[in-house]
Amino acid sequence: MNIYLVGKPRLEWSEFSRFARDEALPDGAQYMVEPPSDGETLAEIGGRLCYMSFGKGRKTNAQYLANIIGQQHFSVLEHAVYSFIFTGVSRSLTHELVRHRHFSFSQLSQRYVDHSDSKTVTPPELEGTGLTSLLESLAEQARENYRSVMELLSETSEDSSTTETKRLRGMARAFLLESTETKIMVTGNARTWREFIQKRNSPHADREIRDLAAAVLDVLVKEAPHMFGDLA
Repeated sequence: MNIYLVGKPRLEWSEFSRFARDEALPDGAQYMVEPPSDGETLAEIGGRLCYMSFGKGRKTNAQYLANIIGQQHFSVLEHAVYSFIFTGVSRSLTHELVRHRHFSFSQLSQRYVDHSDSKTVTPPELEGTGLTSLLESLAEQARENYRSVMELLSETSEDSSTTETKRLRGMARAFLLESTETKIMVTGNARTWREFIQKRNSPHADREIRDLAAAVLDVLVKEAPHMFGDLA
């Protein structure tokens, strides 16, 4: 399993400073003193805008967001958006992942991409049980079935277009296991990532997605500790 943080918030300081000047607020540069990440600063700006509390009762970003999270005013966290790419995960995992409907997903297509030599993701809980060799044997048989089905279907089709190949692969993928490796890009705001981590980084969650949630949390705590540190 590999995770890559490929997108994160960027605050346009010049525009925020222009807003501060236009509204006769304290210089926007004062919000760079810590400095927190852009995502954490955006969340604070959103919260302060609700009450026009800029320059009033100034606390650190860490104190401000701790108060926001303590009061469960999570809507301001939605201004910070993070995008990850996950590889080396199973289709079984992504079937659970897509249930988090506030994320946006872009997943490897089994209809467009040839899976004749696809990899197998061994469920972490199977490791050390002596069953991994059985799983790999079943996975290799599934790949062989996939290749055989593609060959048989191709022989009966006179159309070699991309559309036809996609149709044939769509049928052949029925012979692949849920443990087949896939890749997926997932985008969500900080509130959504917090919810995902709280629900999936739990002893009650499936082990593979629990490991993923823990890995995501490690990255986000380093990136934005004031928004995610309480979950660690």
